[in-house]
Amino acid sequence: MKVDFTRLDRAFNPRYMVVVGDSKRSNFEWLRANSSFKGKLYSVQVSPESIEGIKAMGVPNYLSLLDIPEPIDLAVVAVPRSAALKILDDCIQKEVAAAYFFTSGFAETETEEGIKLEQALKEKAEAANFLIIGPNCMGLFNPKVGIRQGATQYTGATGPLGFISQSGTHAVEFSLVAHLQGLDISKSVSFGNGTVLDSPDYLEYFAQDPEIKVIGMYLEGVKNGQRFMKVLKEVSARKPVVIWKGGRTEEGGRAIASHTGSLAVPQAVWDSAVRQCGAVNVPSMEELVDTLKALLYLPPVRGDRVAITGGSGGQSVAIADVFVEAGLKVPRLSKASYDELATFFSLIGGGYPNPIDTGNQNRAEMKRILEILERDTNSDNIVLLAMTRFGTPEQMQSEVDLMAEIGARSPKTLTVIVPYSTPNEMRRARELTQRFQARGIPSFPSIERGARALKNALDYYSFKSSDSA
Repeated sequence: MKVDFTRLDRAFNPRYMVVVGDSKRSNFEWLRANSSFKGKLYSVQVSPESIEGIKAMGVPNYLSLLDIPEPIDLAVVAVPRSAALKILDDCIQKEVAAAYFFTSGFAETETEEGIKLEQALKEKAEAANFLIIGPNCMGLFNPKVGIRQGATQYTGATGPLGFISQSGTHAVEFSLVAHLQGLDISKSVSFGNGTVLDSPDYLEYFAQDPEIKVIGMYLEGVKNGQRFMKVLKEVSARKPVVIWKGGRTEEGGRAIASHTGSLAVPQAVWDSAVRQCGAVNVPSMEELVDTLKALLYLPPVRGDRVAITGGSGGQSVAIADVFVEAGLKVPRLSKASYDELATFFSLIGGGYPNPIDTGNQNRAEMKRILEILERDTNSDNIVLLAMTRFGTPEQMQSEVDLMAEIGARSPKTLTVIVPYSTPNEMRRARELTQRFQARGIPSFPSIERGARALKNALDYYSFKSSDSA
């Protein structure tokens, strides 16, 4: 079925939205989640007990979807599976732009009844060229217009991320984790079983969306591998795509079957295919967020040599180990750099082989140190450990300004590590992260996460460069 992106766009940016089947038993989960919706929200419910609660929420309720006076852009369907086909009929007759079915109990149950019902849903939708998202999914998230997959998600803010997830839980959690790291979503979809619309459809839609700059995915499997890889290669040539694949182990593969009914793919085959398409593989949500951040903020990463400053003592040793173990290099600096450092650098409590151990004595000279690293001919990337623990607000802001100045004129990539270990430090780290990223400098909460993100960005640009050669 050819996807009408105009209708999908109406669903992601609705003016009129309806929740079908939300009830008192579920504490009106979907009506509460979408209470932030900026358009007109309706309900369809026939239970007198639930209708009373819906009216108390101030949401107009109708006994049939067909009775709603306005054209509906998006329907959220939360009815028992036995009523799914009837509601689909009403959606088709009402000419709803698209519907996502939270309703589950289909092919993922591996029962004959569930498989037959999902097939009937698919055939009916495709015959009418109707867009079903799901079933067995959490649907759409667009914080700009206030549609949410759960009541814990934010609204109002919007950003450059597109996220496509087979898991509803991961879709919601990703939005929250990314938000805490200073990254906001433009559009996100949890598509569950992917009966009518599958992951390649959303990839194509996000590729043509000018608000989305980078795309993240959580996948458990694909229905049509040839089509998926073709679309992935086309989209990756236009925008960075980072994929977290579930089911990397035999045990994880078994869990997939009962979650979304997908077939597991051998991990080695998957990794090779995704790399050949120009996308990036990651093994966790943390690395997914970090890699998207690196690809969003960093200029093209062209080399693997890293110059590091801002740490002290044993911390510098650990930092060097982590970056090298991630597949990067921490080489000696040039003779010219060492000669210049020797004119002012205090070796009491510090040292400068690379990483440059500033200690307390040399932190005040950070401007000179960073400018030396900017000119250094033995490094391609600069990493700064920020002062979340001991720095004054003035010192921290000074380093933000300095890194932004260098980033504006230097071809080298600049990365900041903003560590924390206490709740108070976490608050300072979050604020400092936002300051750096507002100036275009990506910040990461640990050296391990920063190192892996930088290496993934290097791999992405290395493939892109070799593919275009």
